[in-house]
Amino acid sequence: MSGWLLEARGVVAGYAAADMILKGVDLTVAPHEVVAIIGPNGAGKSTLLKAIAGILKPSSGTIALDGEAIAGRPAREICAAGLAFVPQEANVFPTMSVRENLEMGGFVQPKETRQRIEAIFARFPILAEKRRQAARTLSGGQRQILAMAMALMVAPKLLLLDEPSAGLSPIAAEKLFDTIRSIHAEGTAIAMVEQNALEALSIATRGVILVDGRNAREGEAAALAADPDVRRIFLGG
Repeated sequence: MSGWLLEARGVVAGYAAADMILKGVDLTVAPHEVVAIIGPNGAGKSTLLKAIAGILKPSSGTIALDGEAIAGRPAREICAAGLAFVPQEANVFPTMSVRENLEMGGFVQPKETRQRIEAIFARFPILAEKRRQAARTLSGGQRQILAMAMALMVAPKLLLLDEPSAGLSPIAAEKLFDTIRSIHAEGTAIAMVEQNALEALSIATRGVILVDGRNAREGEAAALAADPDVRRIFLGG
């Protein structure tokens, strides 16, 4: 056992044999840690999350969750092993009610569904209030909260978030980041790709910077946020 909750080494993956987006990326996440994955557009950040979650099959490399090899396994099996992935887009069922979305989120552990839905409603009163409404009627921020709540229905050890604040107003984004902080405070490890790199680093324990499908920098989140070169090149000054 390495001590890492997630350990990905030398991951190579892409969408075509001639176009490998990831060129040997490493990513580790410790239990109860938050890791921010940042970098320029096209660096492979979202591709990395998809490869870990089983949405995309790596062509090489190793990925282990809590010491168990998961690379190339079906997404359902990876979810059942304790990993939940919240994609940037198409992350709720728009015509289904809030409650029905939560039921779908609990599909791998159906015996726990009713109890966990009640726990979700206690945790997120806005979802309880709108439980019978179609997900399409929610605001952008509320939909993102619903998407994360669906992921929490499997009581994950590790939560993968892909650009959670994309398209949200500053006020909605700040509420969402508060929600992410509260999820982490309750013990869930998180690996997060986020366009607002400074906000992501303010939440994170560590930061990983990808450039052109490779690891470029890694370190304590606060140190990366304060590094003038990192701020100039990756954080907008």
